[in-house]
Amino acid sequence: MDNKDSEAEIHPLKTEDVKAQENHENSVERRIISKQPSQLSRLSRWRTAAFFISLFLCLIIVFAFSFIIPCPERPVSERTWFRNYDNAVAYQFLAIEDVDEDKVQDVIFAFKASNSSSSFNRSCLDEGLPSPCAFIAAVSGTNGRALWERPAAEEVEWLQCGIQQLGGSKAPGCLVVGKPVSLTAVELRTGEIQWRQPSDFGANYTVLSPVSVIPDVDSDGVQDLIIFIATEDKIKSFIHSGKSGKQIGSAGSLDVAGKARYIRLNLDPSSYFLFYTENSLSAYSLKDLYTAATGMEINLPGLEQDPQWEKNIDRSTHRLPLLSFRDIRYLAKIPGRSRENILVVNSEMATLINAQNLQTLWTLNVSRVVSEPLLGYYKPDVLAIVLESEIGPNRKKVMIVESGSGAVQWDLKLNSRAESPGPATLYTADHRSTFLIWGDYQVPGNETRSRAPLQKLYLFHPSYTNVLLELRNSTDQIIAFNAALFERSRHACYVLLRGPQPSEEPGSVSLMKRKLKEDVSDSRVIWLSQVAVDSEQYVRDRLYRMRFHSRA
Repeated sequence: MDNKDSEAEIHPLKTEDVKAQENHENSVERRIISKQPSQLSRLSRWRTAAFFISLFLCLIIVFAFSFIIPCPERPVSERTWFRNYDNAVAYQFLAIEDVDEDKVQDVIFAFKASNSSSSFNRSCLDEGLPSPCAFIAAVSGTNGRALWERPAAEEVEWLQCGIQQLGGSKAPGCLVVGKPVSLTAVELRTGEIQWRQPSDFGANYTVLSPVSVIPDVDSDGVQDLIIFIATEDKIKSFIHSGKSGKQIGSAGSLDVAGKARYIRLNLDPSSYFLFYTENSLSAYSLKDLYTAATGMEINLPGLEQDPQWEKNIDRSTHRLPLLSFRDIRYLAKIPGRSRENILVVNSEMATLINAQNLQTLWTLNVSRVVSEPLLGYYKPDVLAIVLESEIGPNRKKVMIVESGSGAVQWDLKLNSRAESPGPATLYTADHRSTFLIWGDYQVPGNETRSRAPLQKLYLFHPSYTNVLLELRNSTDQIIAFNAALFERSRHACYVLLRGPQPSEEPGSVSLMKRKLKEDVSDSRVIWLSQVAVDSEQYVRDRLYRMRFHSRA
């Protein structure tokens, strides 16, 4: 204490400087401490402002897309529409494709008349064709409005749509095989003709359908076409460029005699064409057909040969000795576990053949099948085959057969006309199918044979094994019938083309699309057994609410 006092007395100014410095440091610390809350408060306000500005900008963008920039309108499909053509005849072709790219399926068909409808007012002379001539028409699936109509040929022998890259176009196209002999490529979106080429098919020929698309063999970047023509005593093959329609090489001649048909079997990576008549079954690889047309060997994907099949084919006759069937009615491809199998239907039985080793998987007694075998699903995700067989004059039996075992899962006897349309199936959301069948059901023991059978359309779904829904009764001549989902996984419809055929006098041709649910709500419930599980209205309501699904 004495030392400090004495030091203060000796150095009074130094003591004052030290105190002043301490006071200054203390005041600086207080200012720093007081500034820190102020800076934090200011920073917090900036952050809040930035958040609300960002939120405001986001709201502006959302409102702009919601109101200022309109969303694309979804087309509203009419439940039923008709399109009529007077003084015309209709061909037995009906294709369903999305023509105008509105994600709704449209309808393409062919008719013969002197002029198109009033929507386009086109005549045969516009394409240099004599009148009357065959028109190809595309009709909107939403409302039945004509999208385009085009004079295509004097007569139509075959029409096939949905061919990719036809004419080198990015959009799919339709191929018209006309008479006199001509090939015409039509662009699906606009109806414009991509190319038209004459062809030397000869006289009195019949086109074996369908036309097959094959790999690009002329190296122009577009898939090519192979067409089979049946004459009186042989079958000829023609390869045409998919881009220009010009013939590639010359006509090949196949050792197949009689009224023949064919299927194309894909044995990845090989392709084989099976030609069948009543008494023969022959097989040609795509490589054989190309070599016969051009006289050259070529190695392309898809032109390989299957060693196992080559062992089973008689090289001189191209017959398949292991498959010796008589009176063959139909050949059909049935998807298997690893590759497609072959269903052979003759006058007495149906036989499923393993396509790998040509061994029999199962047989089923069925006589005189009257329509092409059709695929569907009776059990969830278990593939089934629909067979219609004649069991007497104006009588048929419809059977649903499990493809894996050949077991009959459901059957029904109906009165039926000879020209009655074949069945159709639609895949449902429960992984089964709705089956659409034409005929005239009568209660067993109360059949009437004196009158001609009516044409009635029935709906069957495996959820009610003892119920049929009678959807409609048609007295008109039905040229073509098809069923499809007109929008993805919804809007199940059927299409009817009615009117006179080319061999008959011209009259009124009618094209109709009808939503399936409209008929279900007004349908008549038929109990196939005496046991009624639910009320009729409950059955209608449940099947009306049934959802459909588009398979990939």
